[in-house]
Amino acid sequence: MSSLVGPVGQRARTALLVSVAATAAIYLSPVAPYLGWPLVLLSTLAHEGGHGLAALLVGGEFHSLMIYADASGVASSAYSGRVASALVSAGGLVGPALVAAACFAVGRHAGRSKLALGLAGGALFAFDVLFVRNLFGFGFVAALGAACLALSRKASVETNRTALLFVGVQMALSVFSRADYLFTELAQTGAGAMPSDTARMAEALWLPYWFWGAACGAFSLLVLALGLRPYVRRRR
Repeated sequence: MSSLVGPVGQRARTALLVSVAATAAIYLSPVAPYLGWPLVLLSTLAHEGGHGLAALLVGGEFHSLMIYADASGVASSAYSGRVASALVSAGGLVGPALVAAACFAVGRHAGRSKLALGLAGGALFAFDVLFVRNLFGFGFVAALGAACLALSRKASVETNRTALLFVGVQMALSVFSRADYLFTELAQTGAGAMPSDTARMAEALWLPYWFWGAACGAFSLLVLALGLRPYVRRRR
């Protein structure tokens, strides 16, 4: 006989369910475009930050990041080689899924959630100073960092866990809500039209852009499934 007594506690599952319910309430409310707007900006930050961090991981340079009020963004970096170019482009596409999986993993432990939000707040302020280069983006990242630090210092460990899982749910949702971008050849941003990330991958690795869109989408789904697996795993 089996029951839902998997590797995470009931409080962790409850926090995840609360996060999902809060997300549904936001997007079903009459003012959803206004309440959901900062959440879309959050996914843009994960996307563009993913490009920049991927550039650093392949031995390149991360020059700047800009986030616009229409929830578009642009990351500027330098690197060399076709494979590096493809990896940097993919870094943004899978960035939200990786952030979501990290939130779900840390959210299994309430105490670690509090520490994680504190570290995230400090990291966001450092990221803001080092890389963000437009006023709107600078203000958004600073506000996000301040919110993380305030929660870490003032809120209970369970509130911190719920907040972290809420962010994870937003990142997971963005994998689906913005999936059309995976199969777009030209991206419209606040800086103007430019080749999409999958188009850049196709240019670097030859196969069509829709193939790389499908590959990045499948990878993101796998990462999300692994991140959520402990919350639904059944144990004898």
